[in-house]
This record gives sequence, structure tokens and C-alpha cells, in this order.
Amino acid sequence: MKNLIFLTLTLLMTFSINAQGFIGAWEGTHTTDSGQEIKTVVIFSSKYQVTTQYDAKTGEFVMTNGGTWELAGDTMTETIEFDTKNPERVGTEVSFKVFIKDSIMGIVGSEQKLKRIDDGSPGKLQGAWLMSGRIRNGKTQQRDTNRPRKTMKILSGSRFQWIAYNTETKQFMATCGGSYTTVDGKYTENLEFFSRDNAKVGLQLQFDYKLVDGKWHHSGLSSKGDPIYEIWSQRE
Repeated sequence: MKNLIFLTLTLLMTFSINAQGFIGAWEGTHTTDSGQEIKTVVIFSSKYQVTTQYDAKTGEFVMTNGGTWELAGDTMTETIEFDTKNPERVGTEVSFKVFIKDSIMGIVGSEQKLKRIDDGSPGKLQGAWLMSGRIRNGKTQQRDTNRPRKTMKILSGSRFQWIAYNTETKQFMATCGGSYTTVDGKYTENLEFFSRDNAKVGLQLQFDYKLVDGKWHHSGLSSKGDPIYEIWSQRE
């Protein structure tokens, strides 16, 4: 019996280590038949993930999809919440075998391999967040995070991406992402792609940030130059 308990604990610890190993950001590139170099970036938090492709040189947005994920052995199962290329997949599950070897991960049977960017550090905002409110003219406006229309921001230790979508209508509104830093109360984004406006690629945006009762308060000027004060709640 003791041996059985020890074996069970060992297997559980192995599963935990394997699942933990995916958390962070990963990247890879491939060249299309037309010669376009496409960059792929994947960000994993403990429960959510996003995969995005964009032109490696111009930042022109190509596609994104994501949702929840879990690992059982070497099989990863994702429940799709948004998918710009195949919106009919929203609400469905997909499973595939994956591997990690040193700093490389991939899907078994796929030619593309992804290299680790980070393991969830050093940024202080790693995780998945939902916009849960705004402050306008000194008044706080709350947003129900359980509604189908969501704006999620998912961050690794150095990469960020926000996505606006609707799980009920399967509609995708917009997304933007790139690298970020958190230094001395300043949250700085470097935009590498923006589905709404490719002209914004290359912009650096700096915001004030603070954590208040576990919520991320984010204030500054948007990519349009408009003042914003957003409140984000960590997604469970």
C-alpha cells in the first residue's frame, strides 16, 4: 500500500511539473510558399493560452485563437473561446499530443517547433486577466466578467496580448500584443501587432499600474492618445 501511495504521489508530481513547464511564452517562425516570414507566439498561463501569428517583418496580423487548456500525460486539451480563422470551433474541444525538450516545445507530428521566450518571469503581471471596470470622471463603472463579451489580457513574464471577443456569437473584435516590462510602477508595452491598425506596430505605450485588492489598475494614454483608466481582475 505504501508503495502504491508513493507511486501515485510521484505520478501526480510528474504531471504537475510537466504542466508547469508550459507556462510562459514561446515563439517560432516559418516561411510560407509565397516567401512571407510568419512569426508564431504562444502564451500560457496556468489555465489559459493564446496562439497568434503575424508577419515577422511588418507585424501584419494573420490569426489568433485561444481559450482554456489542461494537460493529461502528454495530451493537451484546449477549449476554444476565440478563433479568427475558424470561428465555428468556438466552444469545442481539441486534443493533441505535445512535448517539451529543454527549451523547445511542439505538437507531436507537426514540423514547427517553438522556442521558449520566458517561464512566466520577470514581469509582475503574469497570468490571465479580464477587464472588469473603468474609472471615468472619477466614477467607477463595473463590468460583469461572466458575460459572453469579454476582453482578456494574457501575460507571460515578458509578452502580452489582449483579445476582445464574444463566446456566444463567436465574434472576434480585435487583438493587440507584443512585449512588456513592469518597472517602478510603470507598465510599458511595445506593440508588435494590432489587428485593427497595423500603423500602430512599433509604438511604445507606458502606463501607471498598481495592484489594489488583487485587481490590476491600469492608467495612461491609449494608442489613440485618449486617457484611460482600466481595472482588470485575474481570471480563475
